[in-house]
Parts: sequence; structure tokens; C-alpha cells
Amino acid sequence: MKSVTLNVQGMSCSHCVNAIEGAMKEIGANGKVDLAANKVTVDYDESKVNLDKIKEAIEEQGYDVE
Repeated sequence: MKSVTLNVQGMSCSHCVNAIEGAMKEIGANGKVDLAANKVTVDYDESKVNLDKIKEAIEEQGYDVE
């Protein structure tokens, strides 16, 4: 398992948390949102998911990954 922490802009409420964490589950990753810090920590298996796919899944929910 690999872990990465991403800066994500545009998150403001529990809906944002649910949207991002749900999107991570859909692609086979485990995401944990830190709303106060505007960060998402993602644990994932590199043989199944790559960093580009993680960023794309977050951006598809309407958030900006820096």
C-alpha cells in the first residue's frame, strides 16, 4: 500500500467529505478528508490505482487538486 496526501480546494462541508471519500472507494482506494486543513490522505494499491486516477476522481467531484 502507498499513501499520499493531496491539497484539495473547494471542500467546505460534510457533503464534500462524503463525495470525496465515496469517490475513493469507487476506484478502490481509501481516502480520509481533513476538512480544516484542505487535505485528503489516500491509501491505495499501486497495482490497481495510480495517482492520476485518484486526482481525476477528486476533480470529477468538482474539487481542485493542487
